[in-house]
Amino acid sequence: MQAGWTAALAALALAGCSAAAADKTDPATQALLDKVAITDLLSRYYSNFGADSSLGFNAFYTDDAVFDVNGHVAKGKAGIQGIYASLKGENPADHGTFHMLMTNPVIDVNGGTATARLLWTGIVNTSIDDHPMLWEQGREYDKLVKKDGKWLIAKRVVIADSGLPASFKDTYTPRKDYDITKD
Repeated sequence: MQAGWTAALAALALAGCSAAAADKTDPATQALLDKVAITDLLSRYYSNFGADSSLGFNAFYTDDAVFDVNGHVAKGKAGIQGIYASLKGENPADHGTFHMLMTNPVIDVNGGTATARLLWTGIVNTSIDDHPMLWEQGREYDKLVKKDGKWLIAKRVVIADSGLPASFKDTYTPRKDYDITKD
């Protein structure tokens, strides 16, 4: 699997270099490069979970971003940071080593905007002798924009399917699916 990704990235890099040499990137190549950049953005975002990150989450959002976590809606970077700060007592990393997996990403690029949807799964490892525990799982729907050549999240909707933190019980409403393109 990794060899396939490596070959694909090498082909994209060569295509990008060829296009850059011609001073023009064709739309198909640009869309692939954008998908790789968005995948990298989301992977870096999720690598912050369970880690002491000086980068924090604000670097991934536009200034006026909207973040809907199980019906609790925050606007702007301060509001988004507030959601994460409010989870301090419910941090799965307090129970062991925590990792967040991002799977099944579907990314659609349309010029300077894009959408992404994916599954996320939180795993806690309490000790080297124990099996990993699934802590939480759910879905995410993102609307992204490209600003100054960098992809950022303009709107994120997170829907838990299990492992709902207690602080979201008041705002949680089951949502079978979500269409981020209708916002």
